[in-house]
Amino acid sequence: MSFSLSAWLVSAVAILLTGVAKGGFGGVFGGIAVPLMSLVMPPEAAAALTLPLLCLMDLSSVKLYWRRWDTHELRLMLSGALLGIGLGALAFGLLPAWSVKLVIGLLALLFAAQRLWLRFFPATPRQMGPLAGRIAGLFGGLTSTLAHAGGPPVLVYLFSRPLSKERFVATLAVFFTVVNLVKLLPYLALHLFTATVLWQCLLLSPLVPLGVWLGVRLQRRMPEQAFFSSAVALLALSGAQLVYSALV
Repeated sequence: MSFSLSAWLVSAVAILLTGVAKGGFGGVFGGIAVPLMSLVMPPEAAAALTLPLLCLMDLSSVKLYWRRWDTHELRLMLSGALLGIGLGALAFGLLPAWSVKLVIGLLALLFAAQRLWLRFFPATPRQMGPLAGRIAGLFGGLTSTLAHAGGPPVLVYLFSRPLSKERFVATLAVFFTVVNLVKLLPYLALHLFTATVLWQCLLLSPLVPLGVWLGVRLQRRMPEQAFFSSAVALLALSGAQLVYSALV
């Protein structure tokens, strides 16, 4: 796989947006990279290219919130996430390229629709039990393996739990750090980390600290709603394009 200029530009924007989301806005739109990059490269390559960079971002977040996470919630969610990662790996290995693109596009559209719905119809979260935590972890692991888009199911669950803001962010950071590190194993088994992908990942890696730094700066200056609205629109457009290209 060779990179065109448009592929480099789209990849750079996707990694920067992900770093900004992780550094300044809690990583809510961490799943935006793969749908965007899948417009200019195969979805499997986009996922493989993004994963090591996500690991670097996650480790930085864990360092900031060291030992402030909720161990009980992590055990529940991670017990389901391991099964979800396995199912996601099977989907990558068995499904044809067009179907993976379709799944990723639909996930992007569903996530964007969920954020739009909550904007106009805010709901009071209801506290969920242990089974919900395991189910959230399962779907988080599954969608994270396919498109690094495991945020929605995990966020829905954690929003219902009686956690402080700092404990919430720390628990989320550790969950995705563990999930992304475990995902390295099936990605290696599926031979997704080609020499070309790793070389391109290395070239894009300087954008990781830049994106995180920009996220911190933007958090202080840019209205949060404006950032989220722009990210939702971009996610919806990329998802629609992926669904269209998979069906035609």
